[in-house]
Amino acid sequence: MRGLDGRIALVTGAGAGVGEAVARRLAEEGARVVLADRDGEAAARVAATLPGDALGVACDVASPDDVTRAVETAAGLTGTINVVVCIAGNSRPAMLKNLDEETFGSVLDVHLGGTYRTVRTALAYLPDDGTGRIITTTSAAGQTGTIGQANYAAAKAGIIGFTKSCAKELARRSITANAVAPLAATAMTEKVRTDEKLARLTLARIPLGRFAEPSEVAGTFAFLASDDAAYMTGQVLAVDGGTVI
Repeated sequence: MRGLDGRIALVTGAGAGVGEAVARRLAEEGARVVLADRDGEAAARVAATLPGDALGVACDVASPDDVTRAVETAAGLTGTINVVVCIAGNSRPAMLKNLDEETFGSVLDVHLGGTYRTVRTALAYLPDDGTGRIITTTSAAGQTGTIGQANYAAAKAGIIGFTKSCAKELARRSITANAVAPLAATAMTEKVRTDEKLARLTLARIPLGRFAEPSEVAGTFAFLASDDAAYMTGQVLAVDGGTVI
């Protein structure tokens, strides 16, 4: 990807799954990556395997103090953060009749609130020279809804609206904002993938008939971070095997 060499990237949720794969791909493309994860030890372990002096930091995106610490760690490298990638998330499924306030709010606070906190905190360090990138993570659930996860779907739909608003507001600073909607084999999809009935129903809705490996979706994030996507903003790119067409 053009233009990533030497740029500073902050990736939340980077201790495993899609976040780890994205951090790895950005580092391989030449970026210097700060990996933020609620599991700080996991973030540090992954960082130790990446090129480019990657750093791992403990960060619960539901905590404003943690987010500030992670952002300042990334900004402290050169004074600038070029790429902000928001992937951190959680899942607490429940049918609507059983979806209490705490279960609903906790998922929104991590996905939507965490995205808001990370982007808003990093905003002061994003440059106005055309290299500033905000990349958020949504899903098919945020576009079509899902049974048993109204909290997750609401959060992911909110991320789409938030990202599009960022794109419009920050265009004057030449900062782009785009979202990726991946469907990959991660811990968050493990229950669906390992339950025979759920797996059969889910795969029937995926034209390509399988889940992606995290590394297969990481390239889309790298593309959006690169100079090749300098004229793209406010878009949602589905990397879901054709689930949403």
